[in-house]
Amino acid sequence: MPLLPWTEIDTVLLDMDGTLLDLHFDNHFWLEHLPQRYAELHGVSREAAEAELLPLFREHAGTLPWYCTDFWSRELRLSVRELKREVAHLIALRPDADTFLAALQRARKRVVLITNAHRDSLSLKLERIELAPYFDRLISSHDYGFPKENQQFWFALQQDFPFDPARSLFIDDSLPILRSARDFGVAHLLGVCQPDSCKPLKDTEEFAAVDDYRRLIDGL
Repeated sequence: MPLLPWTEIDTVLLDMDGTLLDLHFDNHFWLEHLPQRYAELHGVSREAAEAELLPLFREHAGTLPWYCTDFWSRELRLSVRELKREVAHLIALRPDADTFLAALQRARKRVVLITNAHRDSLSLKLERIELAPYFDRLISSHDYGFPKENQQFWFALQQDFPFDPARSLFIDDSLPILRSARDFGVAHLLGVCQPDSCKPLKDTEEFAAVDDYRRLIDGL
């Protein structure tokens, strides 16, 4: 993990799930809890539920509907919002993410949360983890109608919250999203070594990655 050139960074753009929050909640919800509750609510076996759900997940991955609780509630004929509340105790901050956020605040950097999470999911997580005070803005890609994977998201963000990509840092656990930010011209990019605390380390390929938020503070 490189020492960041903080004198060249004015704006810090941060993802939420897998970056500031442990991705274990989301992985557990979509791969374990939702299939189980879908099976129970629709009177089918767990195996049949997975056979229905997994192709749908693959079909919509990386698109705005994939991140939309309203879409999945309609598609699956159940309340995704309420099912998420059933396992909300699993929502957790990644180690020292709050220490990093507090340091950014003290350094007077502009800090923006940019997430593909639907506003429902964002609200639920903010109920459990007090993140809002650290940020100048909390932005969901649903506000713009494009996911972060799409260049249109970045143009909309630039219009809504003017920033200089050449003097910005963006941290995200998704490689396609980091590549999208790079294409837009964001100069400083970091992946995340272990988005889900219950899964092995992740290969972040061409991107340097956060393994300890305390080390990012050096020089700040």
